[in-house]
Amino acid sequence: MLALFLSFISSFFFTTPSTLHEFHTSLAQVHYNQSSQSFEVTLRVFTDDLEAALTLLNSNAKVTIDAPQADKLIEQYLTKNLVFLDKQNQQKALSFIGKEVEVDVTWIYAEVPVPDLASGMRLQNSVLTELFNDQVNIVNFKYLTTIRTFMFKSNEKVQSLGI
Repeated sequence: MLALFLSFISSFFFTTPSTLHEFHTSLAQVHYNQSSQSFEVTLRVFTDDLEAALTLLNSNAKVTIDAPQADKLIEQYLTKNLVFLDKQNQQKALSFIGKEVEVDVTWIYAEVPVPDLASGMRLQNSVLTELFNDQVNIVNFKYLTTIRTFMFKSNEKVQSLGI
């Protein structure tokens, strides 16, 4: 497990655009902002994987990260694959804030208002699982003083946030 983690971390520092990665991971930070009563989301994915997912969403018409329709497609993709659910199983609205591209990874920023935050919140993270059976999505979650890490896989896409 330690070897997998070290391999994952080192990939973000020692990859080049031409490097084909042998593993499929995303890393998200979710932080509760008490003053705005929202979850602030930062998601890091490999750009080539994201482009493949957006292309699939776009009826297989090729999408590059700098295409004019990319931001709209990213928001649609996140709305479907990074879903915050309340205890009544109602989806919370996600707003795409923006993105930054670095070499071979893309940082995606979003916000999810949760003014009526209550216990029983769950998170569905199925990012890129439609493309890769071995996809692992790691989420570091901070709510007030609680810090938790979740690992989502193709067969485990929804987890309770424990709040």
